[in-house]
Amino acid sequence: MREAHLPPLAEEDHVCPSCDVSFLALTVDDARGLAAAVPARTREAVLAIDRSRWHGRPDPDVWSVAEYVCHLRDLAVAFTIRLHRTRTEDRPALEPVYNDLRARRFRYDHHDVEAVLDELDLVTPGLLDEAARYTESDWDRVATRLPHEQRTGRWLLRQAAHEGVHHVRDIAAVGAVRG
Repeated sequence: MREAHLPPLAEEDHVCPSCDVSFLALTVDDARGLAAAVPARTREAVLAIDRSRWHGRPDPDVWSVAEYVCHLRDLAVAFTIRLHRTRTEDRPALEPVYNDLRARRFRYDHHDVEAVLDELDLVTPGLLDEAARYTESDWDRVATRLPHEQRTGRWLLRQAAHEGVHHVRDIAAVGAVRG
């Protein structure tokens, strides 16, 4: 079997140098709160940017506002499923998200940004519902993506929250670059 080239997953003790999110400093409740705030924070960041600048990459290697918003919606769905599988299966092997492939193949830059913001509002509660089903011992259950990447349910929720914080910053930065 050929192993796809995937960027490595952050470690359980990850501290993001860009947005300062520290996984070990995030309690489950903190991570839930950050994840719950993603839709409103995303909408606020997007609406601060002139809508004429929502589409089109500022640089070939930097996503557009539309692409980031679609990515955040898809992450809420993907992490809901990942959390569910980690809670209900024995050491599931998780499907990679394939971020750039999705952005290209599903033409994220052509999506209606306001409609996707509404979808983010609708899917994020599902992530929170799944997290609410976890018991204290469930947070230590493990999933893998690649054989050498084992991550806990706690990490999955922290990563979902981190993605939201990080990409809201990215959206604001793209808006500033395109200004």
